[in-house]
Amino acid sequence: MADLKAFAEQLVNLTVKEVNELAQILKDEYGIEPAAAAVAVAAPAAGDGPAAAEEKTAFDVILKEAGGQKLAVVKLVKDLTGLGLKEAKDLVDGAPKELKAGVTKDEAEALKKQLEEAGAVVEVK
Repeated sequence: MADLKAFAEQLVNLTVKEVNELAQILKDEYGIEPAAAAVAVAAPAAGDGPAAAEEKTAFDVILKEAGGQKLAVVKLVKDLTGLGLKEAKDLVDGAPKELKAGVTKDEAEALKKQLEEAGAVVEVK
């Protein structure tokens, strides 16, 4: 089996143009419609003027601090990110840290709400 960590690293480092090309290849050659990637990539390119360029389609969720309920926040970060317990604890301990990058506005707001309910301080950029 391929080295999935190396593959994930390659995917994370793709440029917007490369992501768009990948989405087109997946659609044309494999019949897979990568809706989330296509929306995030195609929306900024579709506009004609500065108003379209100003509209933000991808947001980053930043964990500023764990707050008073650190254990609850670590468990929630583990569930939300799919990280192991140690990795989630390290992420929370290293705050401020980026929790998720390039998510939709709705997903970013949902993550923020869940984390704040657990006691964390969160910022969406």
